[in-house]
Amino acid sequence: MPDSVEVIRVLAFDFGLKTIGVATGQSITATASPLASISARNGKPDWSAVAELVAQWRINQLIVGLPLNMDDSESDMSTAARRFGAELKRRFGLDVQMVDERLTSRATAEFTKGNHAASHGLAAVLIAESWLREITRR
Repeated sequence: MPDSVEVIRVLAFDFGLKTIGVATGQSITATASPLASISARNGKPDWSAVAELVAQWRINQLIVGLPLNMDDSESDMSTAARRFGAELKRRFGLDVQMVDERLTSRATAEFTKGNHAASHGLAAVLIAESWLREITRR
């Protein structure tokens, strides 16, 4: 009888001050799918909407995209994304991993043709799948 495999179910966030892209994924296939973006005011989302997603998808891992500069330095947005990640951890008691999201916006722009909300969701997918691929290599 095979050993049971723990399935990691993630919720990934493409943090933004006005819009936060969200995707859900899992470790069996290391794939993710976009969910509806969450509106935010100065980076503060409707926390009840986030809580609903965590419960609905039975999430056991949270991922937040970390917007680094091309020279690896951090910006004001990096600080805000880290603050968002810390608040996720405080509210839900789940591990939060920060993932380098450089170039995700550029990569998604050509596929979403200027649809801002769709680009955030697709960026969240790329963030989730990047992290999932990394853990499946271990």
